[in-house]
Amino acid sequence: MSGTSGTTVLVSGASIAGPALAHWLVRHGAEVTVVEAAPGLRPGGQAVDARGVAREVIARMGLDEAVRAVRTRALGALTVDAAGEVVETQRVEDDGGDGYVAEIEVLRGDLAQVLHDDTRDSVEYLFGDRIASLSQDADGVDVEFASGTRRRFSLVVGADGLHSSLRSMVFGPRSQYVRHLGMALAFFTVPNDFGVDGWLVDHQADGRWAGLRPVPDPTRAIAMVSFPAPTFDVDVRDVVAQKRLVREAMAGFGWETARILEHVDAAEDFYLDQVAQVVLPRWSSGRVGLIGDAAFCASPMSGGGTGMALVGAYVLAGELAAAGWDPEAGFAAYQERMQDHVDANQEIGRAHVDMLLAPAPDPDAPPPPEPDLAAFGALIERAVGGPELPDYA
Repeated sequence: MSGTSGTTVLVSGASIAGPALAHWLVRHGAEVTVVEAAPGLRPGGQAVDARGVAREVIARMGLDEAVRAVRTRALGALTVDAAGEVVETQRVEDDGGDGYVAEIEVLRGDLAQVLHDDTRDSVEYLFGDRIASLSQDADGVDVEFASGTRRRFSLVVGADGLHSSLRSMVFGPRSQYVRHLGMALAFFTVPNDFGVDGWLVDHQADGRWAGLRPVPDPTRAIAMVSFPAPTFDVDVRDVVAQKRLVREAMAGFGWETARILEHVDAAEDFYLDQVAQVVLPRWSSGRVGLIGDAAFCASPMSGGGTGMALVGAYVLAGELAAAGWDPEAGFAAYQERMQDHVDANQEIGRAHVDMLLAPAPDPDAPPPPEPDLAAFGALIERAVGGPELPDYA
């Protein structure tokens, strides 16, 4: 590590936002430590997209070639009816590569690996540890780790996701900021006995959704299901109960769902969570800030979470450095520059959930008003085009 600013930053979380932030902090001269509760990088996971302004950030990182090398190389998406007949086709080249299936689509674990490989020689990584407590004063933050180690840092940033423990520690209980959107989402790897070949295939009806998406390994596929969940009170430690919930919620759905559910019990990477957003009035408190889902989760239904994490990392590091590492000025400028981008992605996330949960149209009711295509286009531009990226160098 070779910090030149005298600034030391602790980042909590080594998925996407954390290592991306570490990359830019180091480039601006900070000395960075990333702590991750898991014993190592988590492989696999759901597919994530980089669109619009996020693609520009990847290029500025010098990682365009490395990221493209691990793309899923999906050709697009096919929406089917209960009998498997295609009713809609969306291609990856639609909307300049920024459509429903983006040109840059990678598995979350693969992107995390690229970011870790890029930063491991310049950043200190502490796997299998976490922040147990912290206290801050005007000059720094004293941190005690679960391992018993005590250290002092200039700044601390939470990049530890929707269920951020650092956010709860500093900003208060999650009930104040996490807004459940009335759905649950699960995904897991299955044997590719379904003929998935380059295309994401999905079926949706009556608030439920099931899909299969390709991965680089042609013998495997990722299964995804979502369903209405007015409340979400699930024991995160009881995976057996979680799998039972998914089987019950998706029973009788049709299409290939029954065959997909046959693989639930054997899935070692099964993941279930609520569809939720994080809405905070401020993303910082003193010398502690938040980034990515910890600060502004828009839910998987927005399709913009990874992009916001990458863009937020570029902006946060740049604004802190531009402010001479003054936390009040740097954190405030970061939120001001990112807020509209975040608001747009969260609006899209809510709209997608509303669409999925909407009741079947009444054939006797008058037709709904035509959508405002101009307003929708402006919303997409805010979400995908993002904020202007200053040249902080």
